[in-house]
Amino acid sequence: MSSMMTSSYRSRRDHFEPSDTDPQEQRKLRGHLEQIDYTAFVSNREVIPQVLGLGANHTEPAAFQRLAVCAATARARWIAEALRLSESGNAIGPGEAQKLADMRAVYEELSEAYEGLRRMVERGYLPYRAAER
Repeated sequence: MSSMMTSSYRSRRDHFEPSDTDPQEQRKLRGHLEQIDYTAFVSNREVIPQVLGLGANHTEPAAFQRLAVCAATARARWIAEALRLSESGNAIGPGEAQKLADMRAVYEELSEAYEGLRRMVERGYLPYRAAER
C-alpha cells in the first residue's frame, strides 16, 4: 500500500493493482477506472460550487486572502500563548497544555481548509478569477 504525504497528514492509496491479468484486460480495467475518476471529477465540479454558495460564480483571490489571514492569526495566537506561558519559566499544567492543543487544532484546521480550497481550484472543481490589474 503506498502513502502520500500532504501538509499535515498521510493519505493512503489502496487501489487494487492487478499484476497477473493480460494486457487487454488491464486496458479495459483502466478504461473503467478512468470513467469512475471522471464521474468523481464531474460530481465535485457540480456539487462543490453549490455547497460553497458560488453557483456559476468564480472563486476570488479575496476568499483565499480571508482564509489565509484567519489561519495566520490562529497560528500567531497559538504561538503567542505558548510564549506567554513560557515566560514564568515553570512547567505548564494540563489545562494550559490543553488550551495550547486546542489553539493549535484551530490553526491546523484553518490551514487544511486553505489547502483544500487551493486543491479544489487546482483540480478544476472551482472556477477561479484572478484579480484585475
